[in-house]
Amino acid sequence: MSEEIVEETLFEFPCEFSIKAMGKFSNDLDVTVVEIVSRHAPDTHNHTVKSKPSKDGNYVSITVTIEATSKKQLDAIYQDLTDHPHVLYAL
Repeated sequence: MSEEIVEETLFEFPCEFSIKAMGKFSNDLDVTVVEIVSRHAPDTHNHTVKSKPSKDGNYVSITVTIEATSKKQLDAIYQDLTDHPHVLYAL
């Protein structure tokens, strides 16, 4: 008899999911974030990307909306984002 491991999550996959990464302002942070997310969600298109500078322009948040397929996929995206030296936070 084999045991099936069920991942507990509040999401029903597939679903639309927004990933936000924040870092110090740079001209290429959005490209970096999209590249990282695209490794795990190859169907990500640039029109699903939004950036917003902080009030003083020192920081920027990049939001990428994807069609998430699993908790494992989201965990991998967040791990890669937080491992990158230019990403300060990932939500």
